[in-house]
Amino acid sequence: MTTTTTGSAYPRTVDELIPHARDLADRLGTLPSRNTLMKTFRVGSHKANALLTALAPAPAVPVPADPEPVEPPPAADPVPLVVPDEMPPLLDAPRPVAEPVTVAPDAPEKEPEPKRRRPVVWPVLILCLPAFVAIWGGWVEMGKLTGFGMVTLLPGIADFQINTAITLPIGVETYAAYALYAWLSGLATGEARAFAKWSALASLLLGGLGQVAYHLMAAAGWTTAPWQITAAVSCIPVAVLGMGAALAHLMHKSK
Repeated sequence: MTTTTTGSAYPRTVDELIPHARDLADRLGTLPSRNTLMKTFRVGSHKANALLTALAPAPAVPVPADPEPVEPPPAADPVPLVVPDEMPPLLDAPRPVAEPVTVAPDAPEKEPEPKRRRPVVWPVLILCLPAFVAIWGGWVEMGKLTGFGMVTLLPGIADFQINTAITLPIGVETYAAYALYAWLSGLATGEARAFAKWSALASLLLGGLGQVAYHLMAAAGWTTAPWQITAAVSCIPVAVLGMGAALAHLMHKSK
């Protein structure tokens, strides 16, 4: 069969050219190239590619190989099934109740508290020494101006005498210091703390007024105090005794 290479009035389709392209491939003994198809059949590159696709042999479908026979495992000896005569009731058996497990939270580690240094007290004692000398001397001299003096403690038994003027600084200033400590240190609570506060302030005020009165009379050259001051000073030991006993009872009651 001869291949017609002349053109026609109407362009031929790919299906019409496929038989002619196969004849051309048989004569050439190989698959013609795209340029050969375009030149021989006077077609464009699009139709030439379509003819090459039609002429190309279909790819061979791979045939799966036969799987190797797998020998079955040897049959195990049958295990005899033993059925008891009576089955225990499963529904009526009590089920153990699981106890709830409580996990204690991890306690936060406490940081060690820094060691507190004890306050230094000895400088206060040095400061109190001149105040003690001035207060002691003022109250003793005040006692002399208000009638305090030497008395025999055990008349008829012993001739031991003492100046009663020392009772003023010992009573007033000692109570003021202790009541101040009970108030500020927290040793007393409730009514006892309130009583310690106001009695300490009253004792300090009384001590200050006593020092003022003595120095004014000493500067004026008086040898005896007016009767009003004498009456007030003579009541100081009794007042200190009452305040000290009241504070002790209130502190014992608050515990």
